[in-house]
Amino acid sequence: MTAFLSRILVGAAGFAALLGLGSSGALAQETPAKQIFGAVQRPSDTATQSIGFYAKGCLSGGIGLPLEGPNWQIVNPGRNRRWGHPVMIDFLERFSKKAAADGWPGLLVGDISQPRGGPMASGHASHQIGLDADIWFTPMPKRRLTPAEREPFQGPSMLRKGTFTVDDSRWSPVHVKVLREAAEDPKVQRIFVNPGIKRKLCETVTGDRSWLSKVRPFYGHDQHFHIRLFCQPGSPNCDGQAETASGDGCGKDLDYWFNVALRPPPPPKPGAKPPKPKPPMTLAALPSACRSVLAAPAAGSAPEAPVAPVAIRAPAGVPAAAAIAPEPAASGGPRPKAGIPMPGARPLE
Repeated sequence: MTAFLSRILVGAAGFAALLGLGSSGALAQETPAKQIFGAVQRPSDTATQSIGFYAKGCLSGGIGLPLEGPNWQIVNPGRNRRWGHPVMIDFLERFSKKAAADGWPGLLVGDISQPRGGPMASGHASHQIGLDADIWFTPMPKRRLTPAEREPFQGPSMLRKGTFTVDDSRWSPVHVKVLREAAEDPKVQRIFVNPGIKRKLCETVTGDRSWLSKVRPFYGHDQHFHIRLFCQPGSPNCDGQAETASGDGCGKDLDYWFNVALRPPPPPKPGAKPPKPKPPMTLAALPSACRSVLAAPAAGSAPEAPVAPVAIRAPAGVPAAAAIAPEPAASGGPRPKAGIPMPGARPLE
């Protein structure tokens, strides 16, 4: 990031000026949005809203999950990605209790969103509107992790090395219970896991298999699973995703991954030029309301504020910010039906 941007991001007033007209405003529009959102340390002091699509949006009025609770711990806290919609924070706290009742010692929680959402400098294409969260397949130990153990943290893969086959020495029935617990929550839209893990579930789950429809195969996700919630009341600008198809998703949907998506790409033709990398997303590509979110004053008076109390309960409805009116969908075009697997061009969430 340029020294100019670093200085101007210090205060909301300065950032409001950056978003205005003139040469500085043009600079903001051209600067990768991941640099701008990544530099913001605290959430906005505005009404809660998820704005835009999961992979093209921002978060207004987010709150933070405490670094640790009775049944969870945040790992890699230095990334400052423990912020989310209040309904997501409430879900994680409730889910941690249910997982503990299922025999899971506790959740190791990875990335949720940045303080004001938006694109991230590394690791994700989504997680932008406070409704995505990563949970490591490694359970929390019976003790508290030390700061050195928390960061950097990298859990082991659930797959055998070099394969898409689940390693039975690491996988257990409790993993299945925890995934089912999450999938059966009505607020959960879908859960991303590695195709190999989805195949394992398809081969082993008995009885009611309807919850498997929410468990979707995707690149990576062999060390953690990714929970996505539905758009919540009070967020008229939230661009929701199509619901998952009926059935267990264990047929042609899954076959496509192993027969097509995960196969090595064909070699390039002789003399072919390598494809140009996709340019980074800028503020101009995001919903216009995200400019107001960035320019808003910070909530609280300390870097740790605000956070959700451990006993938080989701409100029946979250009021919308009156200054942010609904606008067209920001996802860049219509999305395919949920039953059609659509792997991305790169292994990002």
